[in-house]
Amino acid sequence: MRKSFIIYTSFILILMLTLLLTQSCSSSRILTKKKSDFQSKFTNSIDQKFVYLQPGSFMMGNSSGISDERPAHIVYLTHGFYMQTTEVTQGQWQEIMGTKPWSGKKYVQENRDSPAVYVSWYDAKEFIGKLSARDGKIYRLPTEAEWEYAARAGSRSKYSFGDSEYNLGEYAWYDKNAWNIGEKYAHRVGAKKPNQWGLYDMHGNVYEWCEDWYAKNYYSNESMTNPIGPSSTTIRVLRGGSFFYIAGLNQSANRTWYQPGDRSYDEGFRLVCVLGQ
Repeated sequence: MRKSFIIYTSFILILMLTLLLTQSCSSSRILTKKKSDFQSKFTNSIDQKFVYLQPGSFMMGNSSGISDERPAHIVYLTHGFYMQTTEVTQGQWQEIMGTKPWSGKKYVQENRDSPAVYVSWYDAKEFIGKLSARDGKIYRLPTEAEWEYAARAGSRSKYSFGDSEYNLGEYAWYDKNAWNIGEKYAHRVGAKKPNQWGLYDMHGNVYEWCEDWYAKNYYSNESMTNPIGPSSTTIRVLRGGSFFYIAGLNQSANRTWYQPGDRSYDEGFRLVCVLGQ
């Protein structure tokens, strides 16, 4: 009897161990599949390229900067997101909207690879709605915090590459290498060096619309985690500087604003995608 009990118990233990090992291997295969399915970058239906930015924290603003850049404060972004590597181009705009709002306007070089300009915040949102429906993905404008996080690319300096403006011309179109030498227009996207996260023209070329409403003193009351801007004002945030402005206004922390219906030769946008969230 005792021998039979020992054999039975051993059989049960072996069976349980086999089941546990099988479940572990299955889970491992599932995890491996999920990991292999993850995309660090992708290209969508209109040849817009996106890179994935991991969740993280960064120092937003500039304590020695313009009043609306102060105070510098730590911000936590708890969700990763995909950022378009360039500004939306004229060719991409035409493919979705079928229009050329910049045509015949001053300070524009018509080129399918140049930024789509003379587009308002409302125009950008319409473009996003149509592209989202076409691709079956969730596109949107970046929040102001997401934009600066992407622009800084892990840096705490004035520019993504350091504090000195000496090398700015390698990364940006701004007054000295564009407007002041007679090239009074936004240039082809991606022609300069990218930042450390593979994003082009985060300094200069055109100001970029963000999702947020603008408030001058917002940083004094801003949430530390996933900030989305004030609940409502009458003006929207733009970031990044442009080919018209001096080096100091092309820094990572620089902020500006316009009415959401405004259209100008140095206003464009780039997209965020929340694929898989």
